[in-house]
Amino acid sequence: MRVILRIIKRYFYMRDTVKYAKKLGVKVGENCKILSNPQKAFGSEPWLVNIGNHVEITANVQFITHDGGVWVLREKYPEIDVFGPIRVGDNVFIGTGTVILPNVTIGDNCVIGAGSIVTRDIISNSVYAGVPAKFIKTFDEYAVTSLDKAVYTQKMTIQQKEEYLRKEKLEWFK
Repeated sequence: MRVILRIIKRYFYMRDTVKYAKKLGVKVGENCKILSNPQKAFGSEPWLVNIGNHVEITANVQFITHDGGVWVLREKYPEIDVFGPIRVGDNVFIGTGTVILPNVTIGDNCVIGAGSIVTRDIISNSVYAGVPAKFIKTFDEYAVTSLDKAVYTQKMTIQQKEEYLRKEKLEWFK
């Protein structure tokens, strides 16, 4: 019976991924979205991850807080481990499939492109992407190019959005 209750409890926690991440020990600010499975995203030391306010973590993002490579040193140093915290500032978007390595700080007002591997600190007000993640443009430049391409569909139903995009962006469907 206890096992069943534990499974049910885990299922309900997983429906609120921010709450579940906090239960694991992740420090999470206000107005955050976590689209990844927290159990997989925050790994074996979730308490080493600190996330600011208004952060969106998309699918399959991983926060790696340890250096597993020290396994090759364990015959000579059986007790060895290497850990490092990860800090994410305020107003940050982390794209799908991004991997963030130990001892990394991501500043405020940042966008991290999908599939990036973040190996070092990301300065505030910037966009980074790639393997390893490299500076792409400033946050202000990103805002200008995004506003230039923007469509305002957030409050539309899925049907309204489809109709709008099919009508306004016909070249996409040719």
